[in-house]
Formats: sequence, C-alpha cells, structure tokens
Amino acid sequence: MTWDELRAAAIVRLGAEADAEVSARWLVEEVAGDRWWHAGASPVTERARARFDALVERRVGGEPLQYVIGRWGFRTLDLLVDRRVLIPRPETEQVTAVALAELDRLAGDHGSRAGLIAVDLGTGSGAIALAIAAERTGVEVWATDISAPALEVAAANQTGLGGRPATRVRLLLGGWWSALPDDLRGRVDLVVSNPPYIASGEMTQLEAQVSRWEPRLALEAGPTGLEALEAILNGAPAWLRPGGVVVLEIAPHQAESALAMARKVGLTEAEVHPDLAGRERTLVARRAP
Repeated sequence: MTWDELRAAAIVRLGAEADAEVSARWLVEEVAGDRWWHAGASPVTERARARFDALVERRVGGEPLQYVIGRWGFRTLDLLVDRRVLIPRPETEQVTAVALAELDRLAGDHGSRAGLIAVDLGTGSGAIALAIAAERTGVEVWATDISAPALEVAAANQTGLGGRPATRVRLLLGGWWSALPDDLRGRVDLVVSNPPYIASGEMTQLEAQVSRWEPRLALEAGPTGLEALEAILNGAPAWLRPGGVVVLEIAPHQAESALAMARKVGLTEAEVHPDLAGRERTLVARRAP
C-alpha cells in the first residue's frame, strides 16, 4: 500500500469529521516524516502503517489533531502539546502580537529592550513566554502556572528550543502573581496572560473536542468567568512599574466588564483590541507613569 492509498482510506474512516482530509494529510506527514505529496506514491512499511492506524483511531475517537500528533505551531515555534495544556490558537497568537508591540513601545521609551521584564501568568505550554523570548532578545521573561503538569510541558518546550533565546525564560509554579519573587514587585514592564475566562455555566456549551480533552483548569474561571481576569488586574498596580502594561486575552462578551475592572484598580488608557475575526479579544491597560 502507498501513502496516497493509506491517506484515502483514512479520509473515509474520518468521514464524520469536517476536516477529514486535512487531518489525514497531517497524520501522513507525521508518520512518513515527509510532506504528504512527496510521500504519496512511496510504499508504507508495516510498522509505519501500524502507527498511522493507531493515530487515526485516536482521531476517530474525537481526540484533537494537535494532541494526536503531539505538537503544534505557535508563531515561530513548534511546541509540544498534550492533554496537560491548552492547544495554542490563532487568537492567542494575536494577543502575543499585541504584547510584542507593547514591548516595542516600552523599549522606545526606555531606549533599549535590555532590562525590560515581561511576565506570562498561567503560561500552560509556555507558548506566549517562549514566543516573547524568541522574538524579542534582551527581554527578561518569567512564566508561572498553578499546574505542575502544565509546567512540565513548558519546560519540555523550553528544552526543545536548544540554544535559542527562549531558553532564558524562568518557569515558576504557583498561582498568578504569588508565584513571582517579591523583588519583582513594582518592576514588571509587561504582564501578559491567556487566563481561564469561561463561566462555569458556559462549560456545557463548549465543543466536545474542547470540553472532553482540554484541561478544565485552563478553561473554567468560575461562576462569572471573570475571576481570573479580576485576580490578575487586582495585582497589576503593585507589580507593574510606572508605565507598565497589562495585556490579557478575554472573551468578546467580557470587554466592557474587563475595561471596568481595569479602570477600577487605577489602570489607565484601558482599551480592547479586536482579533483577526473582528471580535473584541485583547485587553490592554497601563499603570500611570
């Protein structure tokens, strides 16, 4: 059997899935170690076919493609992902882009990126923190998470980058601000986070692929969905340096509430940026200079 024939058979087995053809191509590339169109007419070994069949069965069972292949791209990075962490999404890439733009603005005021301190609260796979470190050399990056299993994934991703600048990220176990060393208080230039922002009552409305497979701790914030946002914003004035900035991913319907919370704690120039689909997605708020 060739890879083309095996891919065609997989598409039939994945027929109930909307992106069956896309999944089949990804799985061929994962097992064949080559682009699906290059592998096409090549014969498949028995060992490769057994592995491919096992991966297809996992996908047929509803497991997200990203977990099945065990990795996913995030900006310039190729990250390990599994059920211990959220799957990196385009919306979070856009949040990261906003955070990078804020770092550039701060660097302009500061005269250099050297010495700037960025913190990623609730880092999960390490996606945001590692992307910042990889794309903005000179920035000191800290990343926290309350989940030890999630930090294991972040550490593996950090190790996988070898000698790249993202290996500078410091990973800490603990909840939100409490995980940081006290000597950072009042010195942080940027805090960024993709926190849980789904209300408990909304969890049943999620797609089964999300609710069944992704970590509930990283999804569910509490009864209102605003609990994590509030905890981060309440701590921001004490941890940010004057002029420092908060960049938070939010649900579109939370924009007004998030703006009100930011203003309540004294943060200024609070605004919400849209994602690529035009939905209100990224809260930006600054501590007064």
